[in-house]
This record gives sequence, structure tokens and C-alpha cells, in this order.
Amino acid sequence: MLSFFDEIKDDLTYVEGGLKEVVTGFPPVLRDAAAHLFAAGGKRLRPAFALLGGHFGHYALERVTPLAVALELIHMATLVHDDVVDGAFVRRGRPTVQALWGNRVAIWTGDALFAKAIEIVAGYEEPLVSKKLAATCMEVCAGEFAQARACFNPRQTLRGYFGRIRSKTAVLIAGACELGAVVCGAPRIVSRALGQYGLAVGMAFQVVDDVLDIIANEKILGKAIGSDIREGIATLPVLYVLCQSKRYHRRLREILCAREKSEAEIGEAIAIVKEEGGIAYSLEVARRYVGKSLNALQALPEIPSRQKLEAIAQFVVAREF
Repeated sequence: MLSFFDEIKDDLTYVEGGLKEVVTGFPPVLRDAAAHLFAAGGKRLRPAFALLGGHFGHYALERVTPLAVALELIHMATLVHDDVVDGAFVRRGRPTVQALWGNRVAIWTGDALFAKAIEIVAGYEEPLVSKKLAATCMEVCAGEFAQARACFNPRQTLRGYFGRIRSKTAVLIAGACELGAVVCGAPRIVSRALGQYGLAVGMAFQVVDDVLDIIANEKILGKAIGSDIREGIATLPVLYVLCQSKRYHRRLREILCAREKSEAEIGEAIAIVKEEGGIAYSLEVARRYVGKSLNALQALPEIPSRQKLEAIAQFVVAREF
């Protein structure tokens, strides 16, 4: 568990128990597949954001736990569906659900996780919670669809990239921060500021994720690098070089848009992106988003949870996984 979660370590453990409990009613195969997902671990950032957001209101673990569980179920559902779309056989260093049980079970598992999240959230009296999460799920789906349509497209743009990562990653993190405060009765001015913080952190998180797909240690990352290039997805480091490099523009575009690529070609593309400054530029963009997230926190009370949120924002750009 990450060190800045020490304050909420016991609460996160309680949430972990809640995650395992909710799948006990699943049919046996889906229960086993979901248990496999949970055993793979993960950062549990979204539940942590919800818990920390709750501390800006009248914090009560029993109030925020259902939300934290639902957020992680939604996140896991998107991952298992992504692995089907991408044909991925490894995630976090372990076989994916679709690698072990096939596409049908993987899709059914993701559907069951989504459905369970909806059932849990329906227990909240505040209409904003279910309304916000429903809108967030729709936006996540729209972001994933936009990314799928952009694959192997030579006309991918920076505007399209930032719109995609906002939808597929940042909005769910923003929702976690905002709704954690909402369910604990924080003033709306506070929950909105937390949402702004979460949106900026989420943008930084995805930009760094895209950098790590190019430069990370595969053993630490838990999967092969270069997967975005392999799938024809132009992330920020690649888009920067496509926009700025006259020398390598054509060759990088050829590799990106080819539906069949050798490992040597993927390595060549990675080397081009590194050499032409795509990594340095992208990390600078991520740091700017972190700056925006820290500015959003200035409107919040100076309590320990605010310091934890600041530490998480700094971690986002320094992480190796």
C-alpha cells in the first residue's frame, strides 16, 4: 500500500473486504473471475480518493464505503472490458480474465461488476450520487469508443487526445473525489473544488500512464511496453513528435498506422519518441496538470487529508508504475 495512504489504511482494508463480499452472490464462474481480478491488486486510487474526500465533510466509514466499493467495481469493469477489446493477455503481471476464461466470461464479468456498482449506489438518498456516476460511466464509454475509432488513424490530434483521456480516465477520478465529500455532507463549494482537483490529477495520471507505456520497466509496470503504439493509438509523447519532428514525422506515422508491426518497428518508434523530446514534453504537461490540481486544493480547509491529496498529486508524476 502506498505510504500516503497510511492515514486511511484500515479504512481501505475495510473497503477491500467489501469488494470481496459483493461478488459472493455471483454465479461460480463469474465469482472466480472477479476474485482473480481482485487478487491482482492495484493502487485502489479511486476508493482512496473517495475516502479522503469524505474527510472534508462529516466523515463516516459506513457512509463512504459503498461509494468506494462501487467506484472500484466500475474501474475494474472497464479494465476487464478493455482487455477483451485490446486482446490483452497480461495485466499487472498476471493473466487477464479473458486469457484464463475467454472473451464471453470476461464480458459477463465486466457487466456483472457494472450492475453491482449500480445496485450499491442506488442505496444513497442523495440523487447527485447516482446521477453523477451514471453520467461518468457514459463519458468513460464515450472516451473508450473515441479511442477505438482513432486507432491507426494518421489524423489523430492533440485536441482529440485530451478529450479522450478526460473521458476515459479523469472524470472517474474527479467523481471519486467529489462524491466522497458529497456523501459525507461537505458543502458543495468544497465538493466542487475536490472534483476540480480530481479532474486535473486524472489528466496528469493518464499522461504519465502513456509515458510509462514507452519508458517503464516492464517488470515494474506488469505488462509489455509499447502497447499503445502496437494498437495504433497516438498518445501525447507520439503526437508531440508527429507535430514537431520534420525528420521523423513520416516514419513514425508509418509505424503507428501499420496494423501489423514487428517488435523491431515498435522499438524504433519508441527510440524516435525518446530522441525527439516526446517524453520530456509529456512529463511537463503532466506537471502543469498537477499544478492545476494543487491550485484547486487552495480553496479547501488545511486538514491532514488535504496534505495527503497534495502528496498523491506529486506521486502521480514521479511514479514508475
